[in-house]
Amino acid sequence: MSVRGITVRGSGISVPDKVVTNADLSATLDTSDEWIRERTGIKERRVGGVTSQLAIEAGRRAIEDAGLQPSDIDVVLLATTTPDALVPATSATVQAGIGIPGGAFDLNAACSGFVYGLVTAAGLAAVGSGRVLLVGAEALSRIVDWDDRTMAVLVGDGAGAVVVEPVDGPGDLISWNLGADGTLRHLLTCDHGGYLFMDGKEVFRRAVRVVVESAQRALSDAGLTASDVDLLVPHQANLRIIQAVCQRLGIPEERAAIVIDRYGNTSSASIPLALDDALRAGRVSAGDHLLLTGFGGGMTWASAVLRWGG
Repeated sequence: MSVRGITVRGSGISVPDKVVTNADLSATLDTSDEWIRERTGIKERRVGGVTSQLAIEAGRRAIEDAGLQPSDIDVVLLATTTPDALVPATSATVQAGIGIPGGAFDLNAACSGFVYGLVTAAGLAAVGSGRVLLVGAEALSRIVDWDDRTMAVLVGDGAGAVVVEPVDGPGDLISWNLGADGTLRHLLTCDHGGYLFMDGKEVFRRAVRVVVESAQRALSDAGLTASDVDLLVPHQANLRIIQAVCQRLGIPEERAAIVIDRYGNTSSASIPLALDDALRAGRVSAGDHLLLTGFGGGMTWASAVLRWGG
């Protein structure tokens, strides 16, 4: 039996209505708009809502964008680090909220979660699954100490979703690379009932290296080089990290999808938010090579190369 591939058929996002600007944060924290923009590239972020509701809204829009109905989806796969509760899985709430039959499960690989989910969806397709609604959704504002300027300026809430459809043949996903190093879990943590903590300098140093190495391996497995990449869709953690990754890979910054200025770091939601933005802006054409790559707590990292349109 031949192994089926996947294609990405539709996308959608959801972000809270509330906009928190750098000036807003400067009113309560020892910081400034200039300080935040220079060190992170962030100008504003969206704050509010809960993970399940953001995921439901993004999922509905992705299904509509794909020209499908909820009954056409077989599995809900939710990448998140901020579930509504420990039990049940938030994907069950999303499934019920949209009206999708079939299976539903959560996946937590922190900011690498969406790419982990994409590879997982491809594995489901290979063994006979139908369409998968893949959602990255976060309500990071719930686990941030808003008096801590090192973290409060970084994060935002939001969700992005795509419909992943099985196809005969190789499909869109032509290579991937996943990795983790649990000995580095202390660099980015949040205990039950606590707040996010990050060793920013060490995360920056290690993140650039692992993202570049992961991206290079995925490109090599695809038989491509950085010059073949039409669009880089990176995790939106810090503009400086994105710029360093572009420089080391040899990909011009203008070929990167960047939305961190508007949304901040939205963890599992950041890559689908950036992808949807690029699609809406007409930056992606059939046959383009897309490189999705990122890193997150764990420490995890993940890259995937797509040939858009199969």
